[in-house]
Amino acid sequence: MKQFAYLGVLAVCLLGTGLLEIFLRARVYRRWLRLILTLIPVVLIFTLWDVYAISRHHWTFDANFVTGIIAVANVPLEEVCFFIAIPICSILTLEAVRSMRIWPVGDEIVADVGDEQ
Repeated sequence: MKQFAYLGVLAVCLLGTGLLEIFLRARVYRRWLRLILTLIPVVLIFTLWDVYAISRHHWTFDANFVTGIIAVANVPLEEVCFFIAIPICSILTLEAVRSMRIWPVGDEIVADVGDEQ
C-alpha cells in the first residue's frame, strides 16, 4: 500500500480543495478550458525540469512510495499528477478566497454603461 502514498496525498489535496468548488462556488471546474490552458505550461515546464534533474542524478524517487508507472523519461506518474493536482488546488483556493472577498483580478464580465438604466 505504501506505493500509493504519493497518489493518496494528491487525492486528499484535490478532495479537500474540491469542496471549495461546491460550497464557495469557486467556479474553477466550470471554466475548464481556462484551467487546461493554465495547466499546460506548468505541466510541460516542470516535467521537463524533472526529466533533466533525473537524468543528471540530482534527485530520484523512492520506489517504495510510487507505483512504478513511468509517465515520461523516468518521471513517475505521481510526479506528473503532482504538477496537475497542486496547481488545481492553488487555483481553487485563490478563487474561493476571491469569491468570498470579492477581489477583482481584471477578468470579470463588465456590463455596458447603457445597461445600468
